[in-house]
Amino acid sequence: MPTRLNFDVDIDFASRDEVLTHFRHASASINRKGVLEKHNTGVYFQNIPKNPVTNQANIDYKKAQDLGYFKVDMLNVGIYEGVRDELHLVKLMKEPNWKLLEIEGIVTELFHIGTYFDLVKKLKPGSVEELAMVLAIIRPSKKYLWNESWDKIKREVWIKPDDGTYTFKKAHSVSYAMAIVVQLNLLEEHAAS
Repeated sequence: MPTRLNFDVDIDFASRDEVLTHFRHASASINRKGVLEKHNTGVYFQNIPKNPVTNQANIDYKKAQDLGYFKVDMLNVGIYEGVRDELHLVKLMKEPNWKLLEIEGIVTELFHIGTYFDLVKKLKPGSVEELAMVLAIIRPSKKYLWNESWDKIKREVWIKPDDGTYTFKKAHSVSYAMAIVVQLNLLEEHAAS
C-alpha cells in the first residue's frame, strides 16, 4: 500500500487571479453530495486529468492526493493590497503597537479577529505567539479556553483534540497572526499619512 503524503500548502496573494494568469494550472475539485464542484482555492500545477472546457480536475481533491497530486491553495487576502513591494512588507512585519488591539474600531477591521473584540480585549495579546493563540481558540475545538488564563491556554492550545473537531494548526495560526501584524502596521501607517 503506497504511503499517503499529507501535502497542505496555502499561499496568500492580494490577487490570486492575477498570479494564476502566469502559470498553467487546473482548478481542484471537491465532491459535494456526489457532484464534483470547483474547489474555492485549490489548484494543481501538475498535469491532472481535467475537463478541457472548465479546466477543472476530474478527480476530487482527496482522491487526487491519494493518487499523488499536490493541491496548492491560492488564497485572496485583501490586506496585502496596501503592500507596495517586498521591502515594504518586511517593514510592515515589525512588532506592532499592541495597544491598538484595545480599540474596537481597529479590531473590527482585522483579518479573522474582527468579530472577536471582547475576547481580544480580555486576553490583550502582546506578541505574535499570543495573537496566534487567540486565533486558535476562536476555533470550535478550543473555545473552552476562552475564559482561561494565559498559562492554561499556553499549555493546551496546540494539543490536537481526539474528537476530530476543527482546530487550527500552530503554523496556520502564526501565519495568520503575522498577517494581522502586517494589517495593524498598515492601518497605523495610513493613519500617520
